[in-house]
Formats: sequence, structure tokens, C-alpha cells
Amino acid sequence: MSTSIRWMRLALGVAAILSLTAQAQAQADPQQFMFNTGQSIQPFFDGWAHNPDGSFEFHFGYLNRNYVDEQHIPVGADNHIVGSDPDQGQPDYFYPRKQMRVFSITVPADFGDREVIWQVTVGEEIHQAVGWLQPEWEIDAIPGIQRVDPAVLAVNDTPTLSVNGPASAAVGDAVALTVTASDDGLPPPRVFGGGGQGVLPTFEPVPGPTVPINVPRAHARSRHAPTRTEVDGVTVRLKQMRGPAGARLQTDRYAEGGMATVSGSFAQAGEYLFRVTASDGPATATEDITVTVR
Repeated sequence: MSTSIRWMRLALGVAAILSLTAQAQAQADPQQFMFNTGQSIQPFFDGWAHNPDGSFEFHFGYLNRNYVDEQHIPVGADNHIVGSDPDQGQPDYFYPRKQMRVFSITVPADFGDREVIWQVTVGEEIHQAVGWLQPEWEIDAIPGIQRVDPAVLAVNDTPTLSVNGPASAAVGDAVALTVTASDDGLPPPRVFGGGGQGVLPTFEPVPGPTVPINVPRAHARSRHAPTRTEVDGVTVRLKQMRGPAGARLQTDRYAEGGMATVSGSFAQAGEYLFRVTASDGPATATEDITVTVR
């Protein structure tokens, strides 16, 4: 075989490899796809914290792998705490994507090396969150408390919170809830000043796979999420814990006069549980409200 033919074959082989590489870069890795629906739910252990009485608090959250689809998995065979009371306050409603520190389970001071396992099944996929007292998983009982002046913590009061609304409604009816909250003004609002503080770093995009234009993509702004408002500087959140999908709560981003009005609507009949929190940062008041929809 002549040298020219060998070089020609080598050149063709290199060209083929480069072509395949270019095609691979132009196609999206399936792991990068964002699915609107049809995906499972992964519960996860958020960490544990000390309680003043010597017991421990195990915190749990979840990842709903869907970007749009809400999930309702009633407590039971497909949603339970393994090996003990199957219902320990875990949600049976799942917002799209990630929710952290959704609920907690208190374990005694002598819990030792035992485990708490939360199991969720979607279709044939079984996923578990396993929590135990591994030292590396210890977290602050209150997120961000290390940033608060201890002198402020010593005198800070927990916000007051009151939630009022109808105990029952009908599908399609407009429901009005009122949330009243107040605080002592401590800790003072954080102020980000000069010297580069509070300025987010910028990053250059890293070249990578792109999603084909024929694959629909969900936008974060339109994704259903817990409802939030600021009532005279107090952060108020309304999070659905239980009940069918399709419930919607809406309110203004900011409210004055110590009260926010929340409008609600329900697409399906069932019993809905909403957890309402009012937080000034280091202290949080919590109240649950239940609405039965006919």
C-alpha cells in the first residue's frame, strides 16, 4: 500500500472522529433535560440539630424532579416513615423542584445510632431519606443564626402570627385568608454597603451541551412555589403541606398595617393543610390552617 493511500485513510479517520465529536457536543446529554412531568421524588435528610431539652431534631426536605408537575402522594404505603409511626408530619403534597427543611422529627436524647427513614414511592421508583446522628450532619437549629449578634438574640422576641380563614369551601370558590403579623424590630435589617460587600460575583458561561429547540423548557418564574409576602418587615410564607394539586394562594409582595390578605382557589376536592410561618430571621412563629374543599 502506498504512503499516499495510508495518509488519505488516516485523514479520513481523523475527520470522522472530529465529526462525531462535533455531533456529540451539539446534542444535549439526557441528564441535562428538564422534564415537566413523569419524574420521581427524592426525599432527603437535611441534617440534625440539638434541642434545649437534650433531644435532637431531624430535618427533612425533598426534590420533586419535575419542573412543572405537582405531586400528591397520600401518607400510606407510598409515603411513610419506615419502621415506626408511618405518619410523622411529612408532606403528601410536593411542589416542583427542591424544598428544604420542610418538616422535622424529634428523637430522644438516647437515640444513639438508630435511623429515621422517610420513604416515597412514585410508580415503581422507591426513594428513601435516611437520617442519623452523624457528627458531620449537625446543623444550626436556626439557619443563619451565626450571623446575628448574640446581644440581639438575648432580647429578640418571636414575631406574633395569626391566621384566619374559612374551614371549608367548594371547588372553584374564591377563598380569602388573612394573615396578621408583627415584630419588635429586632434584629435590624441587614444593610449591604461598599467595599464589595453584597456584590455578587460574575461568572463566564462554560460551553456545554444545549437543549434542542424542540424540547419545551419550564421557566422558574412560572413554576409553582410557596407563597411569600413581607408584612411590616416580617417574612411570611404560606406552604402547602398536604392536599391535592391545583391549590393556589396569591397575595401582594409587600403588606402594611400588620395584615396581609391572601386569596385562594382550589381545583380539586380534598382536605388541604397549609403551614404559615412569620420570621424575623432568628425567630419564627408557625401556625397551620386546614381547609376542607367539597
